[in-house]
Amino acid sequence: MSMALFARAARSATTARSFARAPIFSRGFAAVTKFTTDHEYVSNDNGIATVGITKFAAEALGDIVFVELPEVGSTIAQKEAMGVVESVKAASDVYMPISGEIVEVNEALKDAPATINEDPNGKGWMAKIKISDLSEMDAMMTAEAYKKFCDESH
Repeated sequence: MSMALFARAARSATTARSFARAPIFSRGFAAVTKFTTDHEYVSNDNGIATVGITKFAAEALGDIVFVELPEVGSTIAQKEAMGVVESVKAASDVYMPISGEIVEVNEALKDAPATINEDPNGKGWMAKIKISDLSEMDAMMTAEAYKKFCDESH
């Protein structure tokens, strides 16, 4: 087995173990990722945030069949609707977890909306935002607090 394949297998085994401990997450988040009570996440990387819905939300919705994304260049305030996710069960607005300007959207979701079900915290991200007010993240939940919120409220 090559070193690259061995390293990939080791990472896969480690990831598989982490799934068993925290089933609401499909992959680990950086320390700068926060969560909302509406089940959106925001991951800040030097003022550019990646946003989407959590694995918990994706599982609650069921098979996602359509995604409406915001327009690049639009500015959306925190808690305003930024898009829609439709599943076989329901349609749900997705709310902006943090104020900012949309700098990129995940165009791949238009042709493959089920990517959100498969990897909501990775390839299933919805938009990248230039953050307007970083302090808005202060009131959001950490990964540990979000897990507890999900465990207690659902």
